Amino acid sequence: MFSGSVKIGASLSFLVLIVAYLYKRHADEILQERLRDVLSGLLRAEKKISLESKRVAVGFGACEDIFTNGLNLLHHLNLTSPQEAVHQDLVNTPEELAQLFAFFFESGAAAERYVANASLFEEIVKAGMKGEGYQWAIGGNAAVIARRLAMEGFDVLLGARMGQNALDTISDSVKVIGNSIPRSDIHLIMEYKTNDQWGKFTSPRANRLVLHNDKVNPFLDGMEEFLDKVLTFKPSLLVIGGLQMMDNFPDDKGVRFERLEKLSQFLQKLPRSTLIHFEMASFTEFSLLTEIIHKVIYYCDSLGANEQELPNILQVVQGKNVTLVSDQRPRVATVLDQIRKLYAALGDTSQMNGRRPLTRIHIHTLAFQAILTHPDSAWKNSMSATAKAALTAHRHTCGDHDIDAAKARLIMDGSFALSSQEPKEDINDSSTKNRIYVNNQRPVSCWEESGLLPAHVCVAPVLVCTQILKTAGGGDNISGAGLVLQI
Repeated sequence: MFSGSVKIGASLSFLVLIVAYLYKRHADEILQERLRDVLSGLLRAEKKISLESKRVAVGFGACEDIFTNGLNLLHHLNLTSPQEAVHQDLVNTPEELAQLFAFFFESGAAAERYVANASLFEEIVKAGMKGEGYQWAIGGNAAVIARRLAMEGFDVLLGARMGQNALDTISDSVKVIGNSIPRSDIHLIMEYKTNDQWGKFTSPRANRLVLHNDKVNPFLDGMEEFLDKVLTFKPSLLVIGGLQMMDNFPDDKGVRFERLEKLSQFLQKLPRSTLIHFEMASFTEFSLLTEIIHKVIYYCDSLGANEQELPNILQVVQGKNVTLVSDQRPRVATVLDQIRKLYAALGDTSQMNGRRPLTRIHIHTLAFQAILTHPDSAWKNSMSATAKAALTAHRHTCGDHDIDAAKARLIMDGSFALSSQEPKEDINDSSTKNRIYVNNQRPVSCWEESGLLPAHVCVAPVLVCTQILKTAGGGDNISGAGLVLQI
């Protein structure tokens, strides 16, 4: 009797395992089918619009990036995991580096910080180049965006000063304005993967901490010559980036703000026929970001940012302090609410007083891309641009133009609320007006919004790369790819 019960129990357990296995396999097949459908839909959307080559000017700065495994670098520096993750505005000691790395590592947030101790920075660079696995590439927001635009067939004017090694890697379709220097400044990219562990800290997603001891780019060296050339070049678009190099840079004479004032005066004189895009980055200095908003962003038509940078600039626009770390996987509804608030604050023409209203906002996150434009603005092809941005996110991080569905996953849900402020609706009610259900065959969701400012909004899921080659430069490539179809 007892023996028979044991046999029945074992049979039932085996049956449960079989059913669970079959259910999981069926669920995996459904997910893979959805992924393939989304990929096909994004590729169709991207190809719907043919690229039309335009002139684009991009400033400021370039550098030489060294990509290295962050945990290996810390090991070579004999740095162990700290007891507490502590934010640092800049780095002076190895202990501060360990605390800073832990701070962003445990939240999976991208960041860039100045290493004030030059000898320490040299030591960090040497440690980053020990053993195998490190890579070299031309870097800097402007140079990376310029490279992306050139790859797309655009005629590019780049404002940057760099060494000959970096200059030799620049495409012939990119004209560099700025005297060469003996050696480009080095930026060290400490990368890490999802679920990497360092002591008691675990990374929730792949990302990087960028360190530099840059002495050229923080002062926008060569800006005057570049801006003079912009006037004769007559670009369709001017892209401004790299201003985060000024963040917490030692400057007791106010030179940084003087440089921003000179840039601001130029932007105000530029004809409206030339669109202006500003690419956000990681800022911690409230006074600097406030100055950039008033002197630069007020005179831009477009803004690009990631999920960390969007709440940061929104906080400062609203008169609040900077946000060091935000949700690394925000809901679509949360991001849409933040975009609307920023759009309302910077896009109201009645408050311009000579400024340019913000008519385009592109937010790139790990899970999705979102582009908002004013319906009557010069920006076009939002649907295809959002698709191209989503595909570029995968292509860059996986390091391959051809997308392999086996190296991708979708983490964006099959539906999303339009606002986190709206009353919750029945998720099974497809008639609700507050929720968008993603069509896998046509995965870019676009709609019109009315209100204080009319808006056209598009959201596309990202095929998240599961075999990451690199994360640094992702935002610049994504923003550049989104812009090429919209001018």
